[in-house]
Amino acid sequence: TSTLSITEMGNATNRPDKVAGMHFFNPPQLMALVEVIKGEKTSQETINTLVELAKRLGKTPIVVKRDVRGFIVNRILGAVFNEAFWAYHRGEASKEGIDASVKYGGGFPMGWFELADFVGLDIAYEVGKILYEAYGERFKPCAEVIEPLVKEGKLGQKTGVGFYDWTKGRPRIPFNLLEEYDVERSWAVAVNEAAWLIHEDAATPVDIDTGMKLGTYWPSGPCEYADRTGIDVVLNKLKELYAKYNMEMYKPCPMLEEYVSKGWLGKKTGRGFY
Repeated sequence: TSTLSITEMGNATNRPDKVAGMHFFNPPQLMALVEVIKGEKTSQETINTLVELAKRLGKTPIVVKRDVRGFIVNRILGAVFNEAFWAYHRGEASKEGIDASVKYGGGFPMGWFELADFVGLDIAYEVGKILYEAYGERFKPCAEVIEPLVKEGKLGQKTGVGFYDWTKGRPRIPFNLLEEYDVERSWAVAVNEAAWLIHEDAATPVDIDTGMKLGTYWPSGPCEYADRTGIDVVLNKLKELYAKYNMEMYKPCPMLEEYVSKGWLGKKTGRGFY
């Protein structure tokens, strides 16, 4: 759903002002989050109506203020998946090592490879292609890692095998590998993509953080994480990765540079994303 254009769908009707997106998360009866997406011609009244409807359904709505591919949650997740796939492809860590670091070191509910399997590798692959079309080199996908599995029909949990074997239940990620991957890299690209969303006026820090915590059960939202860690620290991490790999994925969003130059470093200076 998050790869579809609300504007295009709205334009196919005679009343685009009354067309907006309502993106539920799987399984919808259990997940509290709903993304409400504004198309180019969607009226504020339509957005308000859907926000109220989501609340009446007992959900927590967040507003995507511009019709951007991936909306909020899948766009940030896409950046994080790419970073992990490239690290694995470059031979810097095993998939078990990355997942162990993310789960046991970072406090995330699932490792990135485990989560991709859970989502479905066919979906992750297609979303990855659409994000690349929308945002260019910043979302350069690592096709070598995911494409062969998709071609073989190994799509993750739903087919019994993907990155992992699911035939005996959820894969066991070995605890002793948690030093293999630096989870700060995951955070750095997540914060960078969050900054792009704010920079484009597509979302607010509070909606981004709410989305990542309720939509994917992250231990913290990327904006609060950056404010707590220090935006300067995250920026330096991105610069270090960009210098090392020369990939657009690590190129800092200008807004992060601007915040640091203003001395808005987060909690320690009293102003950051918040």
